[in-house]
Amino acid sequence: MTKKDNSLAPHGPPKPDRALTRLNVFIGKWSTEGLIKASPSGPAAKLKAIDIYEWLPGGFFLIHHVDGYMGEEEVKTIEIIGYDTSSQTYFTHSYDNRGSVGTYQANLLDAAWTIAGKSERFTGMFSDDSNTLTGSWELSGDGDSWVPWMDIKLTKVV
Repeated sequence: MTKKDNSLAPHGPPKPDRALTRLNVFIGKWSTEGLIKASPSGPAAKLKAIDIYEWLPGGFFLIHHVDGYMGEEEVKTIEIIGYDTSSQTYFTHSYDNRGSVGTYQANLLDAAWTIAGKSERFTGMFSDDSNTLTGSWELSGDGDSWVPWMDIKLTKVV
């Protein structure tokens, strides 16, 4: 009796980690408003944007589009959000129209959404009905001391 080699046998497609389903709260179109705090690099300014979150087919990555303004400056960003099963954390990679690239770790625990990078971090909370997300961004020049950067509120419109 010989043992059959199944290494070339067809396998079912991989399935996304169950933790990714928690990101369904983001799916849709959001109206974003905020206030950028005055700093040595500039005066206070308003932030206004449309954020759209959608699944890349397959369900492994969430795609986040930002189209808006920070003060008078146009901001267009694409962010890719995924999940690392080994560290059990969400990761994000963002790319914007100014050539900036951001890499962050994120966490969604109940209604709290946090994002942490080398020089930026966000702490926010979803409303009970999950139709608003309010929070604050902070900046750091050294990774140790943090200063308030902006407060934002996303409201689901679709």
